[in-house]
Amino acid sequence: MLTLGRALRGGTLPRDTRDTLFLLLVIGWVLALQSGNIPLWCSLMAGGVLVWRATIAWRNQPLPRWPWRLGLLTAALGATWVSHHTWLGQDAGVTLVVVLLALKTLEMRARRDAFVIFFLAFFALLTRFFYSQSLPTAAGILLALLGLLTALVNAHMPVGRPPLRQSAWIATRMALLGAPVMLVLFLLFPRMAPLWGVPGQDPAGKTGLSGEMQVGQVAQLAVDDGIAMRIRFDDPIPPMASLYFRGPVLSEFDGTLWRPRQPEFSPRAVALAELEPRGQAIDYEVTLEPSQRPWLVLLDAVSEAPQVPRGRAFMTPELQWLYVRPVSELMRFRARSHLDFRHGPRQATDALQAYVHLPPGFNPRTAELARAMRQEYGTDDGASARLVEAALQRLRTGGYAYTLDPGVYGRHTADEFWFDRKQGFCEHIASSFVILMRAMGIPARLVTGYQGGELNGVDGYWVVRQRDAHAWAEVWQAGEGWVRIDPTGAVAPARLGSLSRLAAPEGAIASTLRNLNPTLVAQLRNVWEAVNNRWNQWVLNYTQERQLDLLRHLGFSSPDWTDLAVALGMVAALAGLGGALWLRWERQQHDPWLRLLQRVHRRLRRLGLPAHVRATPRGLMQGAADQWGDTPFTRALGDWLLQLERQRYGEPRRTPSLTTLRKQYRQLPWPHPRRP
Repeated sequence: MLTLGRALRGGTLPRDTRDTLFLLLVIGWVLALQSGNIPLWCSLMAGGVLVWRATIAWRNQPLPRWPWRLGLLTAALGATWVSHHTWLGQDAGVTLVVVLLALKTLEMRARRDAFVIFFLAFFALLTRFFYSQSLPTAAGILLALLGLLTALVNAHMPVGRPPLRQSAWIATRMALLGAPVMLVLFLLFPRMAPLWGVPGQDPAGKTGLSGEMQVGQVAQLAVDDGIAMRIRFDDPIPPMASLYFRGPVLSEFDGTLWRPRQPEFSPRAVALAELEPRGQAIDYEVTLEPSQRPWLVLLDAVSEAPQVPRGRAFMTPELQWLYVRPVSELMRFRARSHLDFRHGPRQATDALQAYVHLPPGFNPRTAELARAMRQEYGTDDGASARLVEAALQRLRTGGYAYTLDPGVYGRHTADEFWFDRKQGFCEHIASSFVILMRAMGIPARLVTGYQGGELNGVDGYWVVRQRDAHAWAEVWQAGEGWVRIDPTGAVAPARLGSLSRLAAPEGAIASTLRNLNPTLVAQLRNVWEAVNNRWNQWVLNYTQERQLDLLRHLGFSSPDWTDLAVALGMVAALAGLGGALWLRWERQQHDPWLRLLQRVHRRLRRLGLPAHVRATPRGLMQGAADQWGDTPFTRALGDWLLQLERQRYGEPRRTPSLTTLRKQYRQLPWPHPRRP
């Protein structure tokens, strides 16, 4: 790589070889940006083809014949079908674009082939945004864009051997000149909803939320340090132990898999929730990361619909808020929550029987434990609270432990937790607790979401990560309704506070820095996340509502998308007028030699020189001689015009400079203009 860099900078390679190697280097960077989104075979094939093509250019060998290219193309099509079972769609399309871009370099003979590669590379670069629009992705794409523009500019300079530094400077200037146009289009071009959705991967095996929960099938839980959402509280931040962000509520259980009930979107759903807010409300702003799910994960509990953009939000009878469509892009909205609340029926109803159901044939020892506890603590009206407390006391004193490495559970997950393993992460603990409650005839359900978070001291946002994903229980009690019970807090109280939070494993560099300065890594991460948050807030979250707010600030009373088009047209018209004026000024000011020649021409015309005389140094000299004959003025003017000509077309070092020529011009024996 160092040898290639020195060869590209120096003059040791022929022009074609140097340009080809530079273009291949840029294409390699474009393909590297896609390496995480394409199959491994595609990365290996594309990389191998680029290395092969670079070797051909370095050794000045002939390009491979068509059977080689046809064979590689056939292999790529077959491998794409095996990987994606189709040649259509986003993932298969990106794979084909990447491999075809690499294969196209094997038939790059002329400038026309290079231009095809340029535009194919630009398209491949654009597809990277299908998968990520983060700040690092944008920085990588900007670097690739400048590289492609440099190669494109270099291809339009066929004469001589222009240095790559010159082409890079021209490409940078082009990008800077285009930046105002990009900014105007970004601000005013009407924004529409995404034309596609990017399906997310199943987060099983990592911390985070899922629409279902299969208990005991994950032997080891990896900690995902990714950000789920950011929150800016209007009021002082509540205590961490009280921050429960409600997600999917899982009520149906088949023995191993917990599922949510079919949500109901109607005013009746809100009535069934019977939510009674108590205490002071907490106002806050949520920046929700894309999840490809319709969940609005909010601080428990929200009684009023959050102010979501471009749509509506609905609450289910189980107090979960859902958006009208999957959240496929960054979403920012405001909400109001009450930490103190009651919800659910106060007296027993037939609908509560669904929360007591357990499938037969599962967890017999847990069922026997439930019968024994019922016999011990009774069946009167107050028995429910006593049974809940007895189960929590068993978790506190029975040797149970919280761990991310519990191993794979068998068929009877609750039996294994209560009697055998006595360890697990929050899903094992909460699921086993709910099963025990149902076995005792107490309505109970499983609630998933996030608990806790951390404050970024740089920008003041409360950051909730995927590692903060949590599961807890809700138990129905007569006179109270649904009551939150977090059995994980009985096993590991520090899990719900600031003393012991889950942390992703660190790399060697971060670990070394943390050992040298315990606060350095946290400070650097906070700064980076604050910068990334600004990118999310001002770029990715620049929605149509914010566009319309901009128009309101500009004086539009009730703006809509037509006003956006009008504003964009006005800016385009002003830009065109400014460009025309600048072009006229530039033509007059760009070339000082031409300005001086035109100055002579205009003065001679005022003296009576015919208009048909060509404005060249020799043309003016001949026209002056024809008009006024052989005079001291025409001889001095002719000598001066010849010097002006040599200064431009001869040897400038042997002729006076333009500054000297201007002084001599003013000293010429100009005659007085004729009076009519």
